[in-house]
Amino acid sequence: MVFTADADGRCQVFTWDATTGRAEQVTDRPGGTLRCAIDHGARVWWFAEDADGRGHWRFRSFDGGEDRRGLEGVADGSPRGLALTPDGTVAVATASDGGTTVHIGQRGGRARAVTRVEGHAVLVGISPDGRHLAVGGPAACGRAVTVLSPDGTVRAVLDGGPHGGELWALGFRPASGTATGDSGDGTELLLVRQHRDRYVLAVWRPGAGPLTWEWCAFDTEITASWYPDGDAVLVRQERHGRSLLHRADPRTRSVAAVPAPPGTLLAAAARPGGDVHCLWTSASQPPRMLSTAGTPLPPLGTVAGSVPGDHRETWTPGPDGPVHSLLALPDGAAPAPAVFLVHGGPADHDRDAYDGVVHSLVASGFAVVRANYRGSTGYGPRWRRAYPAGVGLTQVQDLAAVRADLVHRGLVRADATALWGTSWGGYLALLAAGVDPALWHAVVAVKPVADCAAAHRTATPALRALDERLFGGTPDTVPEAYARSSPVRYVPRLRAPLLVVAAERDDKCPPEQVRDYLRALALAGVRHEALWLDTGHDGYDGRDHVAVLRRAIGFLGRELRGSDRPGSRAAHQPPPDVPLRPERDPGPPPAAASGTGTTPAHRRGGHRAEGRRQQRPAGG
Repeated sequence: MVFTADADGRCQVFTWDATTGRAEQVTDRPGGTLRCAIDHGARVWWFAEDADGRGHWRFRSFDGGEDRRGLEGVADGSPRGLALTPDGTVAVATASDGGTTVHIGQRGGRARAVTRVEGHAVLVGISPDGRHLAVGGPAACGRAVTVLSPDGTVRAVLDGGPHGGELWALGFRPASGTATGDSGDGTELLLVRQHRDRYVLAVWRPGAGPLTWEWCAFDTEITASWYPDGDAVLVRQERHGRSLLHRADPRTRSVAAVPAPPGTLLAAAARPGGDVHCLWTSASQPPRMLSTAGTPLPPLGTVAGSVPGDHRETWTPGPDGPVHSLLALPDGAAPAPAVFLVHGGPADHDRDAYDGVVHSLVASGFAVVRANYRGSTGYGPRWRRAYPAGVGLTQVQDLAAVRADLVHRGLVRADATALWGTSWGGYLALLAAGVDPALWHAVVAVKPVADCAAAHRTATPALRALDERLFGGTPDTVPEAYARSSPVRYVPRLRAPLLVVAAERDDKCPPEQVRDYLRALALAGVRHEALWLDTGHDGYDGRDHVAVLRRAIGFLGRELRGSDRPGSRAAHQPPPDVPLRPERDPGPPPAAASGTGTTPAHRRGGHRAEGRRQQRPAGG
C-alpha cells in the first residue's frame, strides 16, 4: 500500500508492506507531498511540486532505490492526471499557460505529446491495453469526455448538457474483467451521468457509444471504480453528510450495500477477493483504515480516543427544503459562543468526519456549526442548483436561518456568533458579515474571494468557467450580478472585526483582490487583522496551518468573550500534533491502471482546515 501521512508537520508519501507490517517514508520534500499512486509493478509514484503547485511525476521501486522522473521531456505544470498500464505505459496531464497537455511514453522514457486542450481538462485514465485515453472536460459542455488514441486521434466525443445532463468519466475496466456487452476489444469506460435529478452509472464501448445502467441510479452524488476482476463496480455515495458503499453487478443488474460504519469514507478501494479497504472517520472519531474482510491495515498517527463534546445534527426549515447542519457542543456549556465553520466549494459539503478545527474549537469552549447550505453536494441535484437569491446571497440566507434556529433552541448564544471559512467558505464568511452585520460578531476568512469580478480576471480557467456558469456570464456581460455578490460591496456595512488570511501565490483566490479588500476595510475604518502566507492556495506545511489555527482561536476568544487571559478556556491553544482537515478534498487518488473521478467535477476549493492533512491511501 502507498499512502500520504504526517511527517513532522508536512504531508509525505509512505509505503506499507502487508507481509511485514512495516511502514517506510518515501518522500521528504520541504513543501510536502500529497499526490501518490502505485503501479502494477509495485513502483511508487508521487507528484513533486514547487510552492506554486507546478511540478512533475516521479517514481521509485517499492523496496527503495533511486527515484526517477516518470517521463522525460514533459515541462513542469500543475497536475491534471496520471494513468498507468500493466506493461509500463505512462500517460500524464499537466496544465500551463491556460491549457492542459497530455503526454504518453514508457515509464522513465521519452514522452510524446498526445493532445492539448485549451481551458480546464483532466486525464481520467488509460485502457489496460494502452489503446484508449479518456480526457474529461467541463461536465456540462459538448466535450465532457473525449476518448483518444495514443497518437491523438479522436475516437469519441461524449456530450454533457446543462441543467441535469452533466457527464463524468471515472475509469477503464481492468483487463481481467468480462465486458458487460459486445465491445470488440473488451474496452469499457465507466461513466456517471446526471439524469432526471439522479446520478446514473453508464459505460462507453468502442463503436457502441454510452450504455446507461438505468438500474443503477442514486439520488445524491457518487463516485465509482471497478473491482479488480472488472466484473463489478464499487460505488461510494455521499448522502446527507455521510458515506454509503454499494456493489453494482452488471451481470445481474443489481445493487447491494457494502457494510460500512456510519460516518464518512474519505477513500475506498476494492481489493481482490471482494475485500474493500476504506479510510473511515466520523465527527467524534479520528480517521482510521478499515477492511470489510478484517484484513490488518496500518495504524494512522492520529489523535487517540474520541473527540470531546456533544456531536449531533439539526435540520432547519427552508424555502427549498430543510438545511442540514452538524453541531458540536462543548461539554456542559449551553448556550455557548458559536463558530459557524463555512465549507467551501461551492460544490462540496460538510461531513460527519473528524475535523481538527472542530476539535480545537470545542476543546476551547466554543460550539461549532457546520451547515450544508443550498448549493452543497450530498442532498441531490436540485439542492445543488438552488440559487434563488443569487450567488452567495442564497447561502448567506441559509446561514442566517440556521443561526436563528439554533438560538431559538437555546443551543448557541445570540450575542456571540462568528463565521470562519476558507476559500469559497471564506468568501461566504465575508459576504454574510456584510449582508447581515447585526448577526455576526467576528469573522475569520482564510484565502477568500473578496471581489468576484477581480478574482475572475486572474483565477484559473476552470474557476473562470465555474464563475460564468454560476453568474450566467462574465463580469463584462453581467456586471451587476458580480457586484451584488461581492463582499467588497458591503464593506461600509460591516460591524464585526475581521481576521483575513491570504496567500501570496494563490491562483484560485488571487492575492491582489484580497489586498484591495484590506485597503477598503482601512478606508472604512473597519477593525481588522491580516496574516499573509508565502504559499499557494493549497499549502501542505502543517506549521503554516497551525499558525493560522492559533491566531484564529486567539482572535475568536478575544472578540466573542474578551477572554484571552492566561488560563482561560478561550485562550487555550490546540496542541501542535492535532491532525487537521485538508483545505480541499483532492478526491480519490489515481488508480493503478486508470483514473478516477467524482461528481461534481469543479470547485474553488474549500475545506477550511488549517493544519496537517489526513492520511489517504493510494492503493493496496
